[in-house]
Amino acid sequence: MTAAAPTPEELRVHFESKGFVPPAATLTTLHLAEALGKPVLIEGPPGVGKTETARLWADFHGAPLIRLQCYEGLDEARALYEWSYGKQMLYAQLLREKTAELLGGARGLKDAMAALRGETDAFFSEEFLLPRPILRAITSERPAVLLIDEIDRSDEEFEAFLLEVLAESQVTIPEVGTIRARHAPRVALTSNDTRELSDALRRRCLYLYLDYPSFEDEVRIVERRVPGVGPELRDRLVRFVHALRRADLKRPPGTAEVIDWAAALAALGAETLSDGVLAESLGALLKRREDLEQALKKGVTPHFRRGNEE
Repeated sequence: MTAAAPTPEELRVHFESKGFVPPAATLTTLHLAEALGKPVLIEGPPGVGKTETARLWADFHGAPLIRLQCYEGLDEARALYEWSYGKQMLYAQLLREKTAELLGGARGLKDAMAALRGETDAFFSEEFLLPRPILRAITSERPAVLLIDEIDRSDEEFEAFLLEVLAESQVTIPEVGTIRARHAPRVALTSNDTRELSDALRRRCLYLYLDYPSFEDEVRIVERRVPGVGPELRDRLVRFVHALRRADLKRPPGTAEVIDWAAALAALGAETLSDGVLAESLGALLKRREDLEQALKKGVTPHFRRGNEE
């Protein structure tokens, strides 16, 4: 990066102005990523703010956020580029007369092939490329933030393809050659740790682990994002969530769900957390039937008995 890397304090002020309370490790890692020109691999459970971290990083710089959502079977063509076959066919139709001129003196198929040799390369040039997220980030007119979201959903072959991008800020297209970044993008990769990532990918990145926020930080997040919830209810709902995370749930709620639940409680005009309010609103917090049933069966009271409080 040519510009000076933002300080952790500058990043903290921006993140908190958007209602996000970042751990100190997040701020330091983003600072180092810019100072060293390195990608950041962000791991952690779902809903702890991995994607939001990348979004706010882009927002800090006023930079475009270019997101590649990973999934099983994702390949180079969907992530990098594909050819605009429709445009190629249209140009071929429009250039029929020119093609006839080229082939006019051909004595046979061999001569026709020789006449066309080299001309067909024009149809496999950058003019006919449809850029996908990675190529868009590489060729962006201004530095972008490239978010490679949920890299653990892709396979090892796709990881290997990414190594050139992560290490060299460039991509190689067989028909075109190597395309180097106009401006090296800031790169964030996220993982829910559903499978082990390769050592080769990890070596090229700075590492950041995001866990669920502390009680105090989550209270501050709810206060900033849902100001309509009063202090007593805010503390109780966050305490309830932290107790749930210690329970044997299939999908513990992330911070995004906590914000949704707080907004639902505000919309219902709730002033306290009771079993009745729980029954009306808990679908905003828990998204699996068995987790919902378990929480409703226990009710509110057990979560606030001595020993369960923070």
